[in-house]
Amino acid sequence: MAESPGPDGPWRLWGPYVSGRQWGTVREDYSASGDAWSAFPFEHARARAYRWGEDGLGAVCDRFGFLNLGVALWNRKDPVLKERLFGLTNGEGNHGEDVKEYWWAVDGTPSHSWMRWLYRYPQAEFPYAQLREENARRSREEREYELGDTGVLDGNRFFDVEVTYAKASPDDVCAVITATNHGPDPAPLDLVPQVWFRNTWSWGWDKRRGTLAQVLPPTLSAGGLEAVECEHGHLGRYYVCAEGSPEVLFCENETNAVELFGAERNTAAYTKDGIDRRIVRGDVSAVNPALQGTKAAFWYRFDEVLPGQTVEVRLRLSQDAPSRNTFGGGFDAVLRDRATEADTFYDAVLPEQLSASDRHIARRAYAGLLWTKQLYRYDVRQWLDGDPWTDPAPESRRAKGGRNTGWRHLALADVISMPDEWEYPWFAAWDLAFHCIPLAHVDPEFAKEQLVLMLREWSMHPNGQLPAYEWAFGDVNPPVHAWAAWHVYRLDGYRDQGFLVRVFTKLLLNFSWWVNRKDADGSHLFEGGFLGMDNIGLFDRSAQLPPGYRLEQSDATSWMAFYCQQMFKIALELSRHDPAWEDAATKFLEHFLSIAQAMMSFGSQEVTLWDESDGFFYDVLLHPDGTAEPMRVPSMVGLLPILGATEVPSWISEECPDLTSRLRWLQRRRPELTLPLLTRSGPDGDGRQMLLSLLDKPRLTRILDRMFDPGQFLSDYGIRSLSAAVKEHITTEVSGQHSSIVYEPGESRTALFGGNSNWRGPVWFPVNVLLADKLRTYGRFFGDEVTVEHPRGSGRRITLVQAADLVDDSLVSLFRPVGGRRPADGDRIEASDDPLWREHPTFNEYFDGDTGEGLGATHQTGWTALVAHLLHPRLPPGPPQR
Repeated sequence: MAESPGPDGPWRLWGPYVSGRQWGTVREDYSASGDAWSAFPFEHARARAYRWGEDGLGAVCDRFGFLNLGVALWNRKDPVLKERLFGLTNGEGNHGEDVKEYWWAVDGTPSHSWMRWLYRYPQAEFPYAQLREENARRSREEREYELGDTGVLDGNRFFDVEVTYAKASPDDVCAVITATNHGPDPAPLDLVPQVWFRNTWSWGWDKRRGTLAQVLPPTLSAGGLEAVECEHGHLGRYYVCAEGSPEVLFCENETNAVELFGAERNTAAYTKDGIDRRIVRGDVSAVNPALQGTKAAFWYRFDEVLPGQTVEVRLRLSQDAPSRNTFGGGFDAVLRDRATEADTFYDAVLPEQLSASDRHIARRAYAGLLWTKQLYRYDVRQWLDGDPWTDPAPESRRAKGGRNTGWRHLALADVISMPDEWEYPWFAAWDLAFHCIPLAHVDPEFAKEQLVLMLREWSMHPNGQLPAYEWAFGDVNPPVHAWAAWHVYRLDGYRDQGFLVRVFTKLLLNFSWWVNRKDADGSHLFEGGFLGMDNIGLFDRSAQLPPGYRLEQSDATSWMAFYCQQMFKIALELSRHDPAWEDAATKFLEHFLSIAQAMMSFGSQEVTLWDESDGFFYDVLLHPDGTAEPMRVPSMVGLLPILGATEVPSWISEECPDLTSRLRWLQRRRPELTLPLLTRSGPDGDGRQMLLSLLDKPRLTRILDRMFDPGQFLSDYGIRSLSAAVKEHITTEVSGQHSSIVYEPGESRTALFGGNSNWRGPVWFPVNVLLADKLRTYGRFFGDEVTVEHPRGSGRRITLVQAADLVDDSLVSLFRPVGGRRPADGDRIEASDDPLWREHPTFNEYFDGDTGEGLGATHQTGWTALVAHLLHPRLPPGPPQR
């Protein structure tokens, strides 16, 4: 890591950067309809070349995505070679898109010198049709139908296929693939490691075409192995060597247009599905007898793997030609050394006091986070205009208001931390910010690089907006970038002011975009849209309201107050090193005070977001006739004002004279504006403490009374996104359209945003972490002066710092076994008493508000990897004194 601090570092050249799913993405959609799922379905993936990336099982590639190495499998029953993970499209799943496989990221280091990945492969025919048909039959009121429900895994009739990579040097990768039969009967298995070049030559932009060719005697002088030479204009020459005597097969990574589209002929004689057709269909003519191409496979055949038996194949990718030393004693030594180094690394990273169970949780979370670093290539201009040779863009794509038409500047070809390997194989701006917190514990340089990347000219819109996600870059995610940057800076030791400067100067543009675009009348009350919380409102908050209507949002306004405070905090820190930054701190202090005044008093139509009778904040719908209607939905949007709290360091009176002078002027001339600046004597009467707070003490305590009420927001596993007290539908009417909302603790029962996530009751990790963070801020200020009954009705009162710790503990408890079972496993097959399942925690997208069962995406070691962060000791609240 020290040798490779930046993205071009040598040890970062090879990594697990291959997507878990490339089909069904917006990038690969060249249809007139814009329906990405149907434009490139799963069935096409085996025979159709991708335009922008690749996918595979346990695969690695170079950071440019030219050369890929992964594993394919065949149990001699499946109708196709198992080359990629299967799942349902959004329209096929009864709760949105949904992967139907079992796999786990087992281990990994940030430099990817050591990587382990495990896949569970059924010995029976994979039930593709059954999974589709049963989920299509089920309603949104029913559970998803999973692979474990089909019976094909009963009796442990599966192979555990583990892929391990260990680097001997930055460009020398040793790989071991093992398969263990856990079933009661012997079973056949074909292991088919594959190497292939991404197709860059068929589209008319990049004519470089790599070549793969089998290395034959006399060039191949070593015995006991087979080898493929990989020649590429950018990468140079590599060799992939496979131990033993597998049959080596070749085809081209080009589309089989005859089979897929009924074309008269193919541009290549041996198409992408050639290896599949040779192995599964026995079609000898499908592979190139000249032993060359752009896709190759080593075919290992095990006719009978006995119960409990493990079979193994070994491969090596390097720039060294094959020799007798390729699989000599040095190969095994590399694996031993890298495994030992990984243990040593995590012994240094993880706190000594962690239990073995908690260490396992944290290490698996880090493994998943590191395995979901994927190469993301997408040039929106090229995509909108189409390719010169193939896939011309339909006119409908460039129509006004079409998908991403306003984002022609965006051109990414970077390794990015993704929310999930399969369900979200594309970045999301606010997800990424949360990923960077746990990443900073193991790889602060990469965390900083990721935050800066979203602000670069080829990512951020010229108007200052951050790209949300590829389905709609123009959607609005909450502004958490400044908060993440500050915390990464803290975790990195308060040492990289240059990083803060880079982030802060670009966020000035983003902040201006928010003010100019999302505060329609300058009232300091904001209309942000859905803000990542898909169906939390009565209606789709991202959709255009009827003419004359406007929604002033509690959460959008809270996020902007929070944003001001984080920018204020960063500017203060920079001013300690350069006084010129003091002006910026003053600007953000005053902007926060204006937002706080608007939110604490009355809005643009003389209607406040605060409801005094309920003791809660709500969104307010402004009608064309000037009337205002509070959206009385007790949801997370009413809790988010808690985020508007930050400590003001006592040293500002000495080190920030201009800021101090301005603040005193406001206190004399505009005292009502400075009400959000709370002051009290410090501990033991030592000095004064100052807190910028969106909430005064009475409002804070009233909101917390509801938040820690088990009948409302408090669950055993965190804070719910909607009060459990909403047992009957809350309804409203907007321009003749009726909308309603009710508490739903589990999967979504509505189709809003595709129905694949739910903010109407479940527990969501990121907002819980933020709430606990700010409760701790309040607790440090108020001390014993403010306590909360936890849980409400118990009679037990605790400080806000203690309450924050309990929120964090409840999140961690999702993964801590209770009687051998993790709450997050729910009633799924992962909850089995069998140690083969018990060993592997799954990090879900969100969690049932009543039971804690993991829901949504099943490998969300993006923001759910925050659990690893929670297992670390709390940092001091501020930088060391000068």
